[in-house]
Amino acid sequence: METVALGETGAVVSRLGFGGAPAGLTNYLGAYTPEDSRQRRSVIEAIGRAVDLGVTYFDTAPAYGDGASEAIFGDALHGLGAHVFVATKLTLPGTWDRIEEHVRASVEASLKRLRRERLDLLQIHGDSYSDDVAEAVLAPGGLLSHMEALRDAGLIRFLGFTTEDQNPAVYRFIRSGRFDVLQLCYNLIYQHPSEPTRPFGSMFEAEAHKMGIVTMRTVTSGIFQRWLQWVNPNNTFDYTPALLQFVLSNPLVDVALVGMRDTQLVEANVRIAEDLTGDIYPPGRIDIRALHERYV
Repeated sequence: METVALGETGAVVSRLGFGGAPAGLTNYLGAYTPEDSRQRRSVIEAIGRAVDLGVTYFDTAPAYGDGASEAIFGDALHGLGAHVFVATKLTLPGTWDRIEEHVRASVEASLKRLRRERLDLLQIHGDSYSDDVAEAVLAPGGLLSHMEALRDAGLIRFLGFTTEDQNPAVYRFIRSGRFDVLQLCYNLIYQHPSEPTRPFGSMFEAEAHKMGIVTMRTVTSGIFQRWLQWVNPNNTFDYTPALLQFVLSNPLVDVALVGMRDTQLVEANVRIAEDLTGDIYPPGRIDIRALHERYV
């Protein structure tokens, strides 16, 4: 399995990451419920198989099924300790008073469900941050300061945030120098974080600040495939390998997350990630800059 240094954290992780949303969310990307013991066991087996094949980066969140995803990850990864890197998230509070209690309660609950003594990475779980929310996060005594306090106390190794936006708050967070990892939406149809011909985008900014960069929606959450089916109903080609390889071809990307719920999918995605030349699934890794050349 290909590995990479995660920014300047000092952690070395697999470039293929195991995304936890499908493990906890009911009927997310297909019929599923974490309460079904058979389906739950399938996810646990998938996580175990991923570990066997060299996947070390696992990403989950309390919001994925009210803690269900974290609990499944905890059962599957218990006892592995330093052999895996486990990232989870902190949901933004509904009210901004008693922030310290909110942060501590969330971290303690995550640690219990994940059955770990320390979180490798705690990320603020967000999609789009308003200016007011960004201020509440970064201000003295704000949300981030309480995350930092728990990091300094040894309950967390690294801090990050997730986003599906490219607004000023994202750049403000990156430029603060207080986050270690950025997780964002990036794939073939959502390339705005990395425009290579300028170059421009939050991924370049994060790289300049030596942050780790993790992608979500890596294979477009089925949107690209759905569009192709609309414009070409008779299409039978599986574009998943090419979509995953597109993201892994970007040198700014450290980890590409893919949600997986069974061992067959794990094995297929590992084969794709390890196929650097396209010998198994055409195409393999590509030259992103050459792809964007307009005059060839």
